[in-house]
Amino acid sequence: MNANATQMDELVNQIARSLVDRPQDVLVNAVESGHSMVLELHVAKEDLGKIIGKKGRTAQALRVLIGAAGAKTKKRTLLEIIDQ
Repeated sequence: MNANATQMDELVNQIARSLVDRPQDVLVNAVESGHSMVLELHVAKEDLGKIIGKKGRTAQALRVLIGAAGAKTKKRTLLEIIDQ
């Protein structure tokens, strides 16, 4: 994992931990392939609604932030939200 992936990982981790009730269960994995990077956000099942938000607005906001932060790396950055 390169430095940009580590920074993106930490960004998602900090935001997600501030949103959920069980921050100890938050885990972020960065998977890079070619011209894209997928950030897998794992949260506890009961915190899934807090990460997604009403009508998916919180998840969409996270994706916009990640896209903007990843723009300078010239890689497409995606966020997948996975419940544990």
